[in-house]
Amino acid sequence: MSAPSRAQSPDIMDGAPVAPSPKIRMTGRQKLVLALLLGAQFMIAVDFSILNVALPVVGEGLGFSLSRLQWIATAFALAAAGFTLLFGRVADLVGRKRLFLGGMVVLGLSSALGGLATSPEVLLTARVLQGLATAAVTPAGLALLTTAFKEGPLRERALGLNGALMSAGFTAGAILGGLLTDLLSWRWAFFVNVPVAALVASLAPAVITDSRPARRPRLDVPGAVTVTGGLLLLVYGLTQAGESGWTTPTTLVALLAGLALLLGFWSVEKRATAPLVPVRVLKRRSVIWGNTAGLIAFVTETSLVFLLTLYLQEVLGYSPLATGLAFGVLGIGTVIGGAFGGRAVGRYGSRTTIATGGAIQAVATLSLVALGTSGAWIWLLLVATFIGGMGNMLMIVGFMVTATSGLPDEEQGLATGLATMTQQVGITMGIPVMSAVATARMSTLGDTGPEGVLSGVSVAILVDSALVLAGALLAGAFLGPRRAGGGTRR
Repeated sequence: MSAPSRAQSPDIMDGAPVAPSPKIRMTGRQKLVLALLLGAQFMIAVDFSILNVALPVVGEGLGFSLSRLQWIATAFALAAAGFTLLFGRVADLVGRKRLFLGGMVVLGLSSALGGLATSPEVLLTARVLQGLATAAVTPAGLALLTTAFKEGPLRERALGLNGALMSAGFTAGAILGGLLTDLLSWRWAFFVNVPVAALVASLAPAVITDSRPARRPRLDVPGAVTVTGGLLLLVYGLTQAGESGWTTPTTLVALLAGLALLLGFWSVEKRATAPLVPVRVLKRRSVIWGNTAGLIAFVTETSLVFLLTLYLQEVLGYSPLATGLAFGVLGIGTVIGGAFGGRAVGRYGSRTTIATGGAIQAVATLSLVALGTSGAWIWLLLVATFIGGMGNMLMIVGFMVTATSGLPDEEQGLATGLATMTQQVGITMGIPVMSAVATARMSTLGDTGPEGVLSGVSVAILVDSALVLAGALLAGAFLGPRRAGGGTRR
């Protein structure tokens, strides 16, 4: 078969723009499905960050010691990252709609439990359940989204909006957490989820159409055990690194054991008759380099927010609420980037979109090295985070489109599970890595005052910028060009 001409195809060949096709519009039902699924994903994103500002207050209210306070975040991250890939595949086996609804119900109930908690043990139980619900809802919701919109412009637009709202949710969570804690109580950071979860769970059965394979395969138990155990140990090791350092025995044992189990997972999948993740999928260029770009995008932006939080509070003396409000500009940038991300992928291709977004983010991040101790530097921070947020969201949208392209509907739960796992691990990984860089610089200087913090933050920002640039270059070099008809070359 001869290759289609540019005039015949709206897609991109070798990354070059072509004449646009007539605009395809969503049906009324598709808009309703999109609104419902995006609302759920936005709530999940808010849940990631809503407690960050309130952690000290929560600790005082329930009697957490300072050393145990980080477990409020860690308990959630362990469950959310560790079980995402497993639940993504379970969604393909038992039905995405069923898992999505079950996850929303668990999320609502666990949020209510967290809001009513009277002891650290009850709160940590609620956080684990919230993490498990997130691990179920996120890949199932994304799989429902990708199967509701066929590969092409509509899916790209839907994934762009999804990325924008998820990123905006992280920012909104920080602001909302500060407002609720200051005006009402930290308990409302949990209670706010309950009515949203109830609304989504009540509307979803009538609005969402389920999708599942025609023949239900068996669950790969050895693969599920090795990958889940490996991810749990990896995330635990990363959080321990942020708390106690990278060279402590606990950190090293957890990281090495996690990596060993993940290598064992690859070996198990090569021999499994019904693998959790077929090796042919893991070998796809779009899966390898798309998820690499996504990992870098989440690692760098999450850690940058942490570094700038240190700068705003420890150097400029901002309050937690003022810090959250300052990141509102970053949120606006990500919403704009997400809104244009789908169009950029449709016009220029995923490879060009990821590489361009990464370059924009790298330059904007690099400019933050100039930050000083004067309050006037807030203007540089606001402008740079706005522009960098747009670039970061171009990377994320390009990553999501690439990671879910070229696979049949029956494997979309697998694809979105892999993409969500990348997201969760990136979010978890960023802070310990950049915290270690900043702390090493402060230790070298022997200064933990404003000047020392500023120096440590500046060095970490430089590393962050270099990492983003590396991600952009890798995407440009190794991601396959877009083929006519959608997808990327393997």
